[in-house]
Amino acid sequence: MLPKQERSVANFQQAIAQVLTPIFEQQFSVNSFGFRPRPSAHHAIRHCQFNIDEGYKYVVDMDLEKYFDTVNHSKLIEILSRTIRDGRVISLIHKYLRAGVIVKHSFKETEIGVPQGGPLSPILSNIMLDELDKELEKKRS
Repeated sequence: MLPKQERSVANFQQAIAQVLTPIFEQQFSVNSFGFRPRPSAHHAIRHCQFNIDEGYKYVVDMDLEKYFDTVNHSKLIEILSRTIRDGRVISLIHKYLRAGVIVKHSFKETEIGVPQGGPLSPILSNIMLDELDKELEKKRS
């Protein structure tokens, strides 16, 4: 069992994720399958097969190494603010992003990146990556 402080952080993350997920899921690209509650790898394969049947010749499968470590906080907050109008929620997320981490028994400030492993990380990452998905879709047209 996690210590009380870690449980409260995980509970905070889960609560925010539960609010953000249904809001942003409806905005996400139909071509996005990673870290999503419904689309699975099987959905991705079927979607690729559909695109092949439509005459497309290439599939882009990306694993963005170190992605979580490089998310720009300002850009993420800007994207969130387009949809989330409650400044208190935006402020909480910003504080979460800036909370820092312990590395080898030393506190390190976090000026970029999204903490990994928590319930909030996947939705925040997908919110940021949705911008890339939509740019790639424009190139496809």
